[in-house]
Amino acid sequence: MEAYQVPSEAVTFEEEIKKSRFITYLAPASGVDMAKLFIQQVKDQHPTARHHCWAFVAGAPHDSQQLGFSDDGEPSGTAGKPMLAQLMGSGVGEIATVVVRYYGGILLGTGGLVKAYGNGVQQALKILPTRTQVPQSEYQLVCDYPQLSMVEKLLQQVGGSIVRADYGANIQLVLSLPSLHIEQITGKLRDVSRGTLLLSPVE
Repeated sequence: MEAYQVPSEAVTFEEEIKKSRFITYLAPASGVDMAKLFIQQVKDQHPTARHHCWAFVAGAPHDSQQLGFSDDGEPSGTAGKPMLAQLMGSGVGEIATVVVRYYGGILLGTGGLVKAYGNGVQQALKILPTRTQVPQSEYQLVCDYPQLSMVEKLLQQVGGSIVRADYGANIQLVLSLPSLHIEQITGKLRDVSRGTLLLSPVE
């Protein structure tokens, strides 16, 4: 799992084509639920618009499990698919887009619609600020109380965090760690603890 770009904030792009107003919204969406919430918010913002077409890549850029799109009443294949194609071509993950159309009375034809919806997303992507997302995985680690500060120091160095800590006879931790560096982190823990600190993946 490699690092990838994600939106650092939402952007809007607007244009008029043959009297129809097209407003493109792009926003961060880490997960399908967040994408759907964003789509609903845009619909609520524009209750009188004729169409609210949307697409999302709610996980890593090549995670086909978290893709979705809708033509929302436009002819099949003329809105959602070209919008999704732009998102997937950008290599940006955890992103959702909605294009709101206020119909201006002039038909654009299927080719015109594909161009309008695809181009709106393309232009919005050009102005989208992004940041690098490093995929994280969760691991369990059991440590003694004197070892905790050592573990915390290592987490700071590698960009990991403690998700949960249960304090008993020893400390049972659930850690979120960058997937790319697991072998390196495992090795460091082993070295600093003389082999007593061992990571195990959370099932």
